[in-house]
Formats: sequence, C-alpha cells, structure tokens
Amino acid sequence: MSDGSGGSGGMRALVETIFDAHPGGLPCLVHGDHPVSRAEVRAAAAMEADVFAGYGIGEGSTVMLRIPPSFTQIEVLLALWRLGAQVMLIDHRLKQSEVDALRTLCHPQFLVGAGTAGRSPLRFEPRYEVVTSRFPDGRAATTGHRLVQFSSGSTGVPKVIGRTPDSLAAEIERFTRIEGMPTLGERVLLLSSTAHSFGLIAGVLHSLTAGVAAVFARRVSAKDILAAAGGHDVHVIFGTPFHYELLSTARELPPLPALRAATSGGEIMPPETAERFAERFGTGVGESYGTTETGVIAMDISAAARPSVGRAAPGVRLRIHEGELDVWLPDGSPYLHDSGGGRYTDGWLHTRDRAELDPGGAVRLLGRGDSLVVIGGLKVDLTEVEDVLRHHPGVSGAVVVHAGATEAYVSTEPDGPTAGDLLRWCRERLADYKVPRVIQVLPDLPRTSNGKLVRRREALLARSPGH
Repeated sequence: MSDGSGGSGGMRALVETIFDAHPGGLPCLVHGDHPVSRAEVRAAAAMEADVFAGYGIGEGSTVMLRIPPSFTQIEVLLALWRLGAQVMLIDHRLKQSEVDALRTLCHPQFLVGAGTAGRSPLRFEPRYEVVTSRFPDGRAATTGHRLVQFSSGSTGVPKVIGRTPDSLAAEIERFTRIEGMPTLGERVLLLSSTAHSFGLIAGVLHSLTAGVAAVFARRVSAKDILAAAGGHDVHVIFGTPFHYELLSTARELPPLPALRAATSGGEIMPPETAERFAERFGTGVGESYGTTETGVIAMDISAAARPSVGRAAPGVRLRIHEGELDVWLPDGSPYLHDSGGGRYTDGWLHTRDRAELDPGGAVRLLGRGDSLVVIGGLKVDLTEVEDVLRHHPGVSGAVVVHAGATEAYVSTEPDGPTAGDLLRWCRERLADYKVPRVIQVLPDLPRTSNGKLVRRREALLARSPGH
C-alpha cells in the first residue's frame, strides 16, 4: 500500500467526510433502548480526541488500541484518527504474552485499553472506562499507514498489516457499490467483531458513510440476538457461520418483516449451515470473502452464487496462480516490519487460498494452501500453536492439525508434562480461540523416511494410547 497519507488529506479528512455525509440526527449505534445519533458519536470522538491530545498523541503517534467491541471502542478509534495517529488495533482476547510480542515487534508509543484484558466479556457493554499508558521506548510512525492489524504468520510470527487512508476510503466506496449492502435509513445487526476487518469496515465505517444504523445484541445467544433483530426490525445481518448456526437452533422466531439479507464473513459458510438458516428464516446467507491485507475481495449478498463467493468486488483484480488466488495491489506491500515473508511479490498479494474462477468470473474457494485455518471467523496459524507447545521445556516435538477442532499431538521427554499441563501452558500463552481442543501425548511422533514430521491425522491417531 502507499506510504502516503492519502490524497484526500489523510485520516482526519476521511473521518470528517464520513460524518458530513448525512444529518447528525440519524441513529448510528444501537444497543437496547438507547440509540446513539451520528452527532453524539461525532461529539464523543471530538471530546476523546481532546483528552488524547493532552497525553501528547498527535499526527504520526503510534497507539495500540485494546478495547472490547463497544461504542467506546468505535469512538476512541475515530478520535485517534482525528488526531492523525497510527492505530494498532488488537483483539482484546489476546493474552498478555501475545500483546507483549506485538509490542516488541511494533514499538507503539501508547496503549489505550479498557475492559478485562485477555478475556471475552459475556455480554456487550456499550461503554468502558479508558486507560492510557505511555511507553518510553515507543517509536513514531514512519509511513502513512493509519490502521495496523495483525494476522497469523506462517512461522508463528504475526504479520503486521497496514492500511492507508486512501485504501480504507477505496474499500468503503467499494462496499457502497456492492448490490444488496445496507442503505440510508436501514439497520444492520452487527454480530461480526469490530476488532476485525469485516466488522470494522463493512459493519462500522460503511454504515457511517451510508447512513445505516449498526445494531448490537446484548449477548451472543440465539435469544438475545433475535431479540435485537426483532426489537429493532433489522434489514440485514452481518455475522460468521457460528452466529448463523446458533440462530438456527432457536426454538422460537420473532417476526422479522424487514429482514431482506444476511451475510457471513470471516470464514466460508458450511452448506448445511446456510441451508438450515434459509429453511428457518426464509432468507439465504450470502458470503463476503476478503483478507486483512486487501479488504473485501468478492461478495455475494444474495446467496445466489453459492457455492462460489461471487464475482470480484468492484475495482478488485484477481488471478489464479499455481492453483491459488492472487489479488493485485499495485501501491506496494501492505506488510510492515518485514513481516510478510513471500506473501507479496511484483504487485500481487498471494492469499494462499486455493481457488478457481468459473466462466462467469465468480470465485470458488477450495481450501487453504498453507497452515492457516479459520475458527469461529478468526484465523489461526497452526504453526503458531506448535511453536508455543515446543517451547515447553518438557516437549520434544509437536504437530497440530485441524479436523473440525484443533488437535495437538505432542511427544515429551521422560516424566514430561501431561495433557492437562500442556493445556494450561497454552491457555497462559494463547488467546482462547487458538488453544487446542484436544491434546494427545505420544511416545514419539510419526515421521517420513527422510525425517519430516507426518501431519496426517490418521497416522497421528494410530500412535495415540488405546488406539
């Protein structure tokens, strides 16, 4: 991506343009019985910006933001962008060791945090008390990237991904041109996390731009999600396959006369989940496919293109190279701190997703071409989990596979750790969604004739005790 701050005048100008797009009285964020207007969000962001300016945060400051999805998170993010800061947006569920690793990699000058670190709140809280800390060894931004996000890397080291104001503005505009997206005056039930690209850009920034109200449920339960959908008469739902599977288990369905579309992002929807939701709600579930590096790549809100994920989004150029999907990013690599490895070459971002293009240009995904898997809409690199296990002093080897759930097969030293010991080790060092659901301790791990570890689940299971 370009290192420039953007021809539109940078992030500050983009935020003001978004707010100027519609009257301030329109509802913007909705939770329970207290909708918040665009003018109120704008005023809150301005007030927060004044507070942060008092800490010395300004143009080019680097700020790690660690707040659970909430009205506070959105307002603080907009406030920091008004000041021209580079915001490193991290998932609040990361454990302290994971956060420390990101700090060591990126050297932010400030941490703005709230909530209970490393844990997911049981319910959506619209407001949090914010705490700002300064790191004396932090470094100012050296590029024009103003949103920084993190994604698992093939060596266990996170990829650091930067977005410029221009690239964010282009993606917001791209969403406005995709047929079926929420429009002025509509309400979208936002179940996708606002700490990740789809929830943040499609769910929040596009909604602000389009004059759409984002509705949040009290809890992640079928009952509470449907109460929010029915109580606010939503038109569109944005979620992950997990959410649609959950909704399909509801015993009673409220009337949803305005519901016209539902879209899944984060991971590809299993066909049976889409079918169950459509049978119960009378609305198909479309797909939004993208990456943190590129933003949206293809999207089909109508669900008519299934099993493909639809045609390339407006302005997106694709190719199939050696059986995998590449996306054209002519403005430079999105990776910061040399974290991308070989994922970007000659203007092409290699998604590592195996794919094919049908005669009409629709993208059909065939699975991952590397160690990344998607769990609950969140990407997990299995080598990162293996790396954590191998660092246990009693572990001599580890292989992690994914077969509906993450399974770890570990060889240990004599009198080494038990499966329970290793589970506690992982829980202290990995976000909860990365922790293996099954850990098997084996006398040794199967290897090929040339000494490479075997990663086939069947061969690993054959070594398991009692098999």
